[in-house]
Amino acid sequence: MRFNNVYIETFGCHLPENIVSSDELEHRLAPVYERLKMSIGRLELMSGIKERRFWDAGVLPSEIGSIAGEKVLEKSGIDRKEIGCLISASVCRDFLEPATAAVVHNNLELPQDAVVFDISNACLGVLNGMLHVANMIELGQIKAGLIVAGENGGPLVDATIKALLARPDISRSEVKTAFASLTIGSAAATVLLVHQDISRSGHKFLGGACRAATQFNDLCRGNADTGMGAGSTPLMETDAETLMQEGCALAKETWEIAKTNLNWSDQGVDRVFTHQVGRLHRKLLYESLNLDLDKDFSTLEFLGNTGSAALPVTLALGEEKGVLRSGDKVGLLGIGSGLNSIMLGVEW
Repeated sequence: MRFNNVYIETFGCHLPENIVSSDELEHRLAPVYERLKMSIGRLELMSGIKERRFWDAGVLPSEIGSIAGEKVLEKSGIDRKEIGCLISASVCRDFLEPATAAVVHNNLELPQDAVVFDISNACLGVLNGMLHVANMIELGQIKAGLIVAGENGGPLVDATIKALLARPDISRSEVKTAFASLTIGSAAATVLLVHQDISRSGHKFLGGACRAATQFNDLCRGNADTGMGAGSTPLMETDAETLMQEGCALAKETWEIAKTNLNWSDQGVDRVFTHQVGRLHRKLLYESLNLDLDKDFSTLEFLGNTGSAALPVTLALGEEKGVLRSGDKVGLLGIGSGLNSIMLGVEW
């Protein structure tokens, strides 16, 4: 995949104000911890996640996605009449029907001739959305497209704790399958892609590679209610260890193809942004890809895993911190349950 005419014009995020520490979650699980002789602090020790953020009860994905989208439109200066495609790409949705993107499209008062739909692909939704919009721009079908993601992890964490407390016979191994659910946080993100003719940023979206290992589709699964809006009771089971090992193996394969497509080398990459999972995953990923960990920008310590919003939020916060310089080769490295991987390149 190579693009010649596509630029990442701007991107942004919207974060919850409610901060919840890992210790707070574990104190809620005190009866389970005491019964299994587990110590408070285990969650942060294993994941590296000190805290995460949650929205107030009743907040919908479309609401926070719209706020992030409005921020990006105002920041870019691009006329919203130029937006030819709007994609909502989060795991979380307001409802099964209609598309959450329809609500966001209406909230943002985007053109009636814009293409409007949801993309669902676990934590890779935003990257999938970027590829779809980039293809439309490259083909000359649209001048600009917006990808939004409003992730609401609070209901999943609450439902997980409730389910664990309701099991007087629960074992350590069963707690382990729920561990990944307790690392989840909330955030909203938006990415605006445009044709080079109307770009002011100069951030060229070069392309990349995709690869799937769907024989591992059973390593992380949520029930039918996972990702819904207010009042949902989602649950998720994850084989975190196998998911990490196989995910990083798939990432290595994808990265080799992406480097060939981009004509890049490991040493030539200046800055890397990845999907935020946990401390051990981060270490193994960089070792597997032969990339310098010092080139990473991490947000997992204070945001946790925010699903499809994790990578674009991290990119937005990295730009705010001034870690990106003109001319940098920037890798956007995504892995999602399924298993799927997307590795993209940007020339800043």
